[in-house]
Amino acid sequence: MEVDIAPQFGAELKDGFKNVNAWVSGGIAWLDDVQQFYRERSAIEKEYAAKLSALAKKYFEKKAKKSSSLSVGDTPSITPGSLESASMTTWGVQLTTLESRASEHDTFATALVANLADPLKAVAARYEELRKLHADYAAKLEKERDSTYSDLRKMKGKYDSSCQEVENRRKKTEGAFDHGKNKARIAFEQQQGDMRNIKNTYLISINVTNKQKEMYYHEYVPELLDSLQDLSQTRVAKLNSIWTLAATIETDTLTRSTEHLNHLSAEIPRNNPLLDSMMFVRHNAGAFQEPVDFLFEPSPVWLDDGSIATDDAAAIFLRNVLMKSKASLTEHRRELDKKRKEVDNARKVRQSIHDGKDKRDEVEIVRAIFGLQEGMHEVERQKVNAEVEVSTITSVVGDLSLGARNHNFKGQTFKIPTNCDLCGDRIWGLSAKGFDCQDCGYTCHSKCEMKVPADCPGEQTKADKKKLKDERQKAAHAAPPANGNSTSDLPRMSRSNTVNSLNSTLSSGYSATAHRSISGTTEEPPPVATDSKPPVSVPAPRKKNRIVAPPPGQYVKDDPDIPPAATTPVSKSTEQKGRMLYAYVEHSDGEITVTDGEEVTILEPDADGSGWTRVRSGVKEGLVPTLYVEITAVSPPRPGSTYSASSASITGSVIAAAKKKGPAVAPKRGAKKLKYAEALYEYTASSEAEHSMSEGERFVLINADTGDGWADVEKGGLVRSVPANYIQQI
Repeated sequence: MEVDIAPQFGAELKDGFKNVNAWVSGGIAWLDDVQQFYRERSAIEKEYAAKLSALAKKYFEKKAKKSSSLSVGDTPSITPGSLESASMTTWGVQLTTLESRASEHDTFATALVANLADPLKAVAARYEELRKLHADYAAKLEKERDSTYSDLRKMKGKYDSSCQEVENRRKKTEGAFDHGKNKARIAFEQQQGDMRNIKNTYLISINVTNKQKEMYYHEYVPELLDSLQDLSQTRVAKLNSIWTLAATIETDTLTRSTEHLNHLSAEIPRNNPLLDSMMFVRHNAGAFQEPVDFLFEPSPVWLDDGSIATDDAAAIFLRNVLMKSKASLTEHRRELDKKRKEVDNARKVRQSIHDGKDKRDEVEIVRAIFGLQEGMHEVERQKVNAEVEVSTITSVVGDLSLGARNHNFKGQTFKIPTNCDLCGDRIWGLSAKGFDCQDCGYTCHSKCEMKVPADCPGEQTKADKKKLKDERQKAAHAAPPANGNSTSDLPRMSRSNTVNSLNSTLSSGYSATAHRSISGTTEEPPPVATDSKPPVSVPAPRKKNRIVAPPPGQYVKDDPDIPPAATTPVSKSTEQKGRMLYAYVEHSDGEITVTDGEEVTILEPDADGSGWTRVRSGVKEGLVPTLYVEITAVSPPRPGSTYSASSASITGSVIAAAKKKGPAVAPKRGAKKLKYAEALYEYTASSEAEHSMSEGERFVLINADTGDGWADVEKGGLVRSVPANYIQQI
């Protein structure tokens, strides 16, 4: 029987490897039934017609049980009814022929075992080994696909962590003093740039993963299914040859059954290997639902859309990625062509084996084909990665590599202290690994390489390199202009405003009861009066599954209860007078010694919440603790602190308590405000370097995150570590 259209498993069954593999496995296992049949037939050959008739009946029953499974599989989408595959029909003809052969003798029984059963057993073992190779290779493909999915999830987690770090930097910016705000703001802006770069990498990874998924379902798996189909058809063809040999032996041995054996010989060639495959496809083809493409998922902390960031810093990063991808693309294509030719040559050898032109072991050839395909797929994935990166970037911002002047970077180990020309920080580490440009001397961290602009001036002399180094270091350490590069100038991102975030910001000021070390001793500060109003603080809900970043500065409205910051200096006509509540002896430069009750002139009030006030006593000027001074003269409203909980905002109540409690120890000049943290979950310490904590317990926050997932907190005068994600700053 001729087949008009040759079916292809890869095109028809898509992701149906398990079903196809089970069907092919069943066909190979069925060969054991056939060869067992010949052995049993040989054993009863001498018992002539009665025994042969009983044997034929037995295998008719076996055929009836397995006919449906071997024809259309175990779970067909369409039941075959009474239809049988071509192989099953041919097998039925052979059993019918057996019923008419009631007289067999010893010579034919010997021929059955030697010429049919033993070769058939060897063929079945070889085909089963081939099928296992297919199954192992399918598992590798699935593992590679799952690895790509896992890399995407890791990239998503890295992006979420980066967004969380941006939020942490923002909080540090809001909680820093004036002298540290600039540095904190720069760190915040740098972290935002890193976050956008990681976001871009995450978006590119999504496209790469989608492309790899497409190749898995439309190239790799279909190829494997076609190979399984070829194995099944080869098995049928081999079985036909064995059946033909059996018919030939019977023709030579049993002259009385010539007509029956001739009929069987005429039926066997009709069993076209494609017929079984066609019947299986028709009864198993169903709707195929391809998995949907991956889409950008915004971080639960830093809400954003799925567009690629294109600000100046991100454009530099994208340009460097683009240039690296374009540089590697040609080599990947050349290597892929080479690998593909090797695979094609190996497949030709396998076809020659099928055609009988090559005597090599097909199992070894198939093993070699899969090994070559694995190497080809690795190169192909690299090529696809580069192509997707190039197309993704150019589709958004064009070909940024045009006109770029790449630095001739080379990995270096700096043995002397060296600063990064991009961020200005020292290149730290035991080996101090980084990069430097062989032409112009540009040095940078490994992490900064992709953020360096492609503006190499070319090969420079030693003097020119030194000059460029000085200029780059000045630029790296220079503060951003007052009206530029601020938080409000950065690309706007969609975020959600929360009352808790605002209240948390207002309540994170400097504590008036902070300790100050004087001459190696520590004294306790005076207690705050019980009737003084505590700072505003709204506890954050516990065990929140999602923490939304506080709103940017432009969304925070002024609190009418908080006095505005000072905008003009205090003139002589509006000088404030004060009186020293306690005597104070200067301990360092810039301070002044005063006596108890001495009248002073307040030159610079404590507007920044540092805990120090600049006064004039006679002809001397200097700093004294704010808590030691009482304002006596009427003057314009004093500039308020930007923090509601600062010492300047509660000076009156603190002084009221200090009159009775005695002098307090002033805070250390330049000290940061104390920060506090609250435990979100219960935690039990596993070593002496950790603190145990219960849900809702509060600590003094020393370090929000040391970089390894742990935070340092103070409890009972001891500083130890707790998991950073188990606490929240309050």
